[in-house]
Amino acid sequence: MSTQNLAAAPLAAEAPNASAARAKRRKMFAIFAMVVVGFAILYWAYVHFIASRRVSTDNAYVGANVAQVTPLIGGPVREVLVDDAQRVKCGDILVRLDDTDARLALARAEAELSLTERRVRGLLATDSGLGAQVTARVADQARAEARLVAARADLAKAKIDLDRREALAASGSVSGDELTIARNAYSTATANLKVAQAENAQAQANQTSAVGSRDANRALIAGAAPEANPEVLAARAARDQARVDLDRTVVRAPVDGVVSRRQVQVGQRVPAGASMMVIVPVQAAFVDANFKEGQLARVKPGQRVTLTSDLYGEDVEYHGRVIGFSGGTGAAFAVVPAQNATGNWIKVVQRLPVRIALDPKELAEHPLRVGLSMNATVDLSK
Repeated sequence: MSTQNLAAAPLAAEAPNASAARAKRRKMFAIFAMVVVGFAILYWAYVHFIASRRVSTDNAYVGANVAQVTPLIGGPVREVLVDDAQRVKCGDILVRLDDTDARLALARAEAELSLTERRVRGLLATDSGLGAQVTARVADQARAEARLVAARADLAKAKIDLDRREALAASGSVSGDELTIARNAYSTATANLKVAQAENAQAQANQTSAVGSRDANRALIAGAAPEANPEVLAARAARDQARVDLDRTVVRAPVDGVVSRRQVQVGQRVPAGASMMVIVPVQAAFVDANFKEGQLARVKPGQRVTLTSDLYGEDVEYHGRVIGFSGGTGAAFAVVPAQNATGNWIKVVQRLPVRIALDPKELAEHPLRVGLSMNATVDLSK
């Protein structure tokens, strides 16, 4: 065999191998392209049919309407019956204040009520006596008027007698003694008339005073029984207030929950309204999920929500529903709100708190605490 034939033999053998390699590469590229297209289709289907039907956030936290325990009256603390992390029921006694002052105030109020009731009953008894006084003063007035009429008649008679004697005295028919007696009688009648007028005026004044006293007494008792008298009602209200203050020396739990942030100690004097502890109603916890503003276009109250907590992991799911939206974003209610009207402005995506109610049965099985982190997913299909 010649040298040229020996060289051509390997080249002829390599040609089929190169064609096979190119075919294999084309096949691999085709498979890769099909995989990419398949992933693209799957991604499109996920976005269109699944992701577009729900929105999620991990910026969510457990909350509750925490009850502040504050005394309604001040006083020294005599006894503290609970401690942090202790569960309590609504109405359980938490703290007892020293009730010495409250008991003394109640005793004074009860004594004042008793005195007031006696005074009102005395006013009722006095009414009949004042009525009798008015009747007596009316009789005195009638007597005084009769005396006044008699005094006027006596004065008229004395005047006539004096005039007659003075007329006869000129002719000597009447002695000087008789004339003197007539003049004295006239002077006495004049004085008696003035006395009768004064007595009549006094009788009128006494009658007016008696009527005024009777009317003033009736004004205090008119229109109501002794039990409904305004003074009695006021004294009874003061007694009831003192009794309420005594009851308030015992501080009770306002709701079911867990005691937290206890700040009161035995012997401490607490003023009214001072915070002693808080009760966290863990059985009525909710979740505030802070969604981005671009996620909320299709979120509405009543939609179902699936939640997981960092405490229990993804193995425990909570189911809730959207209650509503906050009135403003977190930045709007910040202590130092952002000044978006300034020239140095950078747009920041805002988050709006969404309140989510939880299933009480699930909360009872897996309790949560205020402030725990949650992951929330809202179902937008309904």
